[in-house]
Amino acid sequence: MTRPLSSAERSIQGRNRWLTEEERKAIESRGEIGRMEFWLRVTRSEITREIKAGRGDVITAFTLVCRLFKLVLEKRQAGDPRLFDHLMQYAGTVLKQHGPRH
Repeated sequence: MTRPLSSAERSIQGRNRWLTEEERKAIESRGEIGRMEFWLRVTRSEITREIKAGRGDVITAFTLVCRLFKLVLEKRQAGDPRLFDHLMQYAGTVLKQHGPRH
């Protein structure tokens, strides 16, 4: 028998359902560009919350992630797709293991 979910767990579950639904709407509306724009908006909101909570290191972290992504794209454009492939594989693994369950 499973125990009932706590209010915090129900809240997380509701948030995950909302994210999934909003992502679906964004894809229906604007395709993959819509999906990307949706996740950028969500991320920007999270960054703002982190800064208000006194965790300004989030700016450095996001900047590093952006710089990494730019480097990976430049390497792929130059004919070396290995870093792009590795980043995609790593991101997929992390999200599968730690991301929200849809």
